[in-house]
Amino acid sequence: MPSGKWRNVKRIPREGQLRNGRDATKLNCMKIGITGITGHIGRHVAALAQQRGHEVIGFSRHPKANGEECRPFSITEVPDVTGCDALVNLAGESVVGIWTPSKKRMIRSSRVLATRKIVDAIRSANPRPSALVNGSATGFYGARGDAAMEETASAGTGFLAEVCVDWEDEAERARELGVRVVTLRTGMVLSPEGGALAAMLPIFRLGLGGKLGNGRQWVSWIHIEDEAALILAAVENKAIEGPVNATAPRPVRNEEFTKSIAAALSRPAIFWVPSLALRLAAGGFAAELLDSRRVIPAAAAKAGFAFRFPELKPALADLLKRG
Repeated sequence: MPSGKWRNVKRIPREGQLRNGRDATKLNCMKIGITGITGHIGRHVAALAQQRGHEVIGFSRHPKANGEECRPFSITEVPDVTGCDALVNLAGESVVGIWTPSKKRMIRSSRVLATRKIVDAIRSANPRPSALVNGSATGFYGARGDAAMEETASAGTGFLAEVCVDWEDEAERARELGVRVVTLRTGMVLSPEGGALAAMLPIFRLGLGGKLGNGRQWVSWIHIEDEAALILAAVENKAIEGPVNATAPRPVRNEEFTKSIAAALSRPAIFWVPSLALRLAAGGFAAELLDSRRVIPAAAAKAGFAFRFPELKPALADLLKRG
């Protein structure tokens, strides 16, 4: 069982996510370095990795505050990745909040500069890690209306699209060093412990939830367990390479998304936040709530990854048992 810091998840993700019949617990064990390990995604990835028999090394700005082995990490110093067989980079300032100039600088630097330092560390390592699974986001695609976007779709426009392009470009530099690179374009990760769902639940429990804007925008989401399992699959499966959409195979429109949360809580969803009001209140971040991204995980399907929660309603039912 996981010990120390990383066991503090409500439930350990289950095994058996690969359709190809290989039991993940029987794969060669690795030493996996994880940045962003104190976040709700990082904790689940670490717990699942340990469950599968891997050794986990955390990287944090405050390594003494964590259990397990943890090494210093910042955007100004090259980290020590000695002994790591693979790296998972989940570091990044939250995009939630008012996008002041300072906030936008933090969003960008915490991703682009952090990834640059990781690749610099890989270059200095001997032997080098064999794989880098690096964060990215569905923001890469920008606002695309009803178009269904697989990993071959081009980059969109806007602040987050530009950040994601630069973020992925930094990670791709590791390929020149003989490292397999996977860039995870993650959608809205659903978890009662953090992220968008955790922020929305108190509002919906009061019966104050409802659609945003016209409610027609697509929401590309993923259950926290599927997110962690897909990340580990990207580490373990050498056939997975390049961009991977970390989203459930069935995105929904915002109106269905909000009604599903309300129904799962046995609450109404009669309120509505007009687009103009949201833009006035949230500034640039409002685009993340109003832009439509219908993202399809084609690369995961090709690799034989089996989502435990491809449908929203069962995913919410499972998550709300924990919250």
